Amino acid sequence: MEQPPLPQRPSARARHRSRDLGIVIGTAAPGPLNAITDVPGVRVGHTTVRREPGIHSGVTAVVPDLVGPRTPLPAGVFTGNGYGKLIGTTQLAELGTLETPVLLTSTLSAFHVADALVGWMLERPGCEKVLSLNPVVGECNDGLLSDIRARPVREEHVRAALETASGGPVDEGCVGAGTGTVALGFKAGIGTASRVTDLAGRRCTAGVLVQANFGGTLRVLGRTLTPRSLGAGAPAPDSDAGSCMIVVATDAPLDARQLTRVARRAVFALARTGAAYSHGSGDYAIAFGTDSPAAGPVADAELGPLFEAVLDGVEEAVLNSLLAATTTTGFGGRTAPALPADLLLAALATPPR
Repeated sequence: MEQPPLPQRPSARARHRSRDLGIVIGTAAPGPLNAITDVPGVRVGHTTVRREPGIHSGVTAVVPDLVGPRTPLPAGVFTGNGYGKLIGTTQLAELGTLETPVLLTSTLSAFHVADALVGWMLERPGCEKVLSLNPVVGECNDGLLSDIRARPVREEHVRAALETASGGPVDEGCVGAGTGTVALGFKAGIGTASRVTDLAGRRCTAGVLVQANFGGTLRVLGRTLTPRSLGAGAPAPDSDAGSCMIVVATDAPLDARQLTRVARRAVFALARTGAAYSHGSGDYAIAFGTDSPAAGPVADAELGPLFEAVLDGVEEAVLNSLLAATTTTGFGGRTAPALPADLLLAALATPPR
């Protein structure tokens, strides 16, 4: 399918989303916000922890309204490459249920964040007698731009992200858990997208949020692009300590096994963006459902449109994470350049050689 015509080149300083630039991934329509919050009952909160020049970190909370140890949601998890610290993985995989919000942060702060999440959950109404709780916390290594050993993310930052989580538009780029992350040679961060699709005669939404921090060479609409080929200067320093955390939410009535299949597609989608899946990259996806499949889940044979929606959504969310981020100089004077929208559009408009 032909892509729509690209608009005039924007200012290099302006930050955009993929669709603002006419870069459309796939054919399914996005939700109203083109964000994970298009799934009813899903909220997002960020706390950005930045102290120049050496601290660029934070925490991001994906908060389903109904989640709790007494009201767990069906969920699945998939590990593309397991070099990471996804806290709570084994119980989530064993039981197929999510008991807490999903929090994302920096690698060495993940344990502070998990403890703070447990404390916050135990204070929730209905949790007065809870004796066991499985916090789910993912991480990426932001040590390229941030003093990761300082472990700057604290309980107050976690609580702020949880308490301020809201529906509506989601901040992207250098915010929350994406403040210090780098992907595909450029400054990256948080990105989100959504798709609306028909599933067995029912209108369903799939929303994704990514914390992008992985190696490889950027690919957009099938074109391979580097900072140097775009004329954007030197790429961010190479790092094998990457990772990508992906959270998928859907209101489709799926069971845990089917949600694991959805999570698998989310990790597969990174290949479209040029991911290298390197030795040191922890590539994980968590998928949860907000609608109980008590009346019977959708038949497996009907899941094709949802799989495609997640593949397209993740690809767009990664691109949004890059386009929203800004050039950052951090710990040790290392610099990660932003992806310049004007140069990207110029490259896409030039016929390949």
